[in-house]
Amino acid sequence: MRPILMKGHERPLTFLKYNRDGDLLFSCAKDHTPTVWYADNGERLGTYRGHNGAVWCCDISRDSRRLITGSADQTAKLWDVQTGNQLFTFEFKSPARSVDLAIGDKLVVITTDPFMGQPSAIQVKRIATDISDQTDETVLIIKGIQGRINRAVWGPLNKTIISGGEDSVVRIWDAETGKLLKESDGESGHKKGITSLAKSVDGSHFITGSLDKSAKLWNIRDLTLLKTYVTERPVNAVTMSPLLDHIVLGGGQDASAVTTTDHRAGKFEAKFFDKILQEEIGGVKGHFGPINALAFNPDGKRCNSYTMDLQGGPVTIYVTIQIVNIQYVNCVFWTRIHLSMWTRVHGIICHLKMSKLRLPKKILLMILQLYFCMLL
Repeated sequence: MRPILMKGHERPLTFLKYNRDGDLLFSCAKDHTPTVWYADNGERLGTYRGHNGAVWCCDISRDSRRLITGSADQTAKLWDVQTGNQLFTFEFKSPARSVDLAIGDKLVVITTDPFMGQPSAIQVKRIATDISDQTDETVLIIKGIQGRINRAVWGPLNKTIISGGEDSVVRIWDAETGKLLKESDGESGHKKGITSLAKSVDGSHFITGSLDKSAKLWNIRDLTLLKTYVTERPVNAVTMSPLLDHIVLGGGQDASAVTTTDHRAGKFEAKFFDKILQEEIGGVKGHFGPINALAFNPDGKRCNSYTMDLQGGPVTIYVTIQIVNIQYVNCVFWTRIHLSMWTRVHGIICHLKMSKLRLPKKILLMILQLYFCMLL
C-alpha cells in the first residue's frame, strides 16, 4: 500500500470529507484554512480563506457547489466551492464544533461549545437556494446537554438529530420540536467521552468512537446497540466502508505525549474490523501521531484516508492517504477465518478420539462437513 502525501496544512488536521462523487477531498485543520484536493492524485486545488480560528468540521452539498465549515472563531461559513468566495457567515457566541447538511441541503445542524457562560447547544439553520435570501435565522435550538457536543448528524428523512459528546451519551432528538426521544444508558453506552460519529451509506445505522477504547454500532431508529468493537487505544475517529462490511478505527495516545514515546507505543495504526463478526482483520501503519480523522471514498474500494497529527513535532503537517487494496484485506480476513476453522475441527477430532465412541469414517466426515456448512 503506497501512501500519497498531500502537503499543505501547517497545523494538525481535524476533519476530512469527500464529496458525493468521490473526486474531491476537503480537509479542515487548526491552521484556519480549509483545503480542497483532487482525491485521485493528491493535487491541491485551492483553499478557503476567511476563518480566524481552528476549523473543526465541514460538509459539502450534494451537487458539490457549496461548502459549509464550523470554526473556533465562533462562526460557520458558507462557501462557493469553485471560486472559494464566502457566501454567508453564521455568527454564534461560542465556537462552532460540528456541521452537517440535511438531505436536500435546505437545512444544516450546527453544534456550539460551552464557552464564557454559554452552554453547549445544537442549532438548526435554514440554507436558502438563492444566496441573496440567506438569513441568520435559527429554526431550532436544543440546550441542556452537559459538556461539549463533538458531533451531531441528521437521522432518517431529516426527522431526527443524533448527537454525541463529552458526557458519553448518544441522544436522538426530534428535529421539529427539539424533544429528546431516546438516549443510551450507562450499561450499553460508552464509559468515556464520544469523539466521533459516522452514519452508514443507507442511513440505517451509525457508529460512535470513544475515549473508552471502543466503538459501538447503533440502530439509527430505536438506538439499539448492535455491535461493539474493542481496541487497545483511545478512538478518535471512525468510519464505515460503503461497499464492504468493514469498520475502520483510528486514534492513539494524546498528541501532547507524541514526541516523548516511540511511535509503536503510541499505537497510531488504523485498525480494520469486520462489521458483523467484530473481529480485527488488519491494520495500516505509517503514522507517527494520533489519527484524528478518517474518511472512505464513496466508491468504497479506491482509498481510505486519514490524517496525521504531529503537534509539538515538525512545523509541516501533512495528510496521508493510504491506498488500501480491499482484496488484500479480504484475503487476510479469510485466511484468519480458515485458520480458526481448522483449530475448531482439530479440537473436534481430538475430542472424538478421546471419547469411547468409535464412529465410522463416513459418519465422521459427514459431521465435519455439516460443521463447515454451519460456519460458512
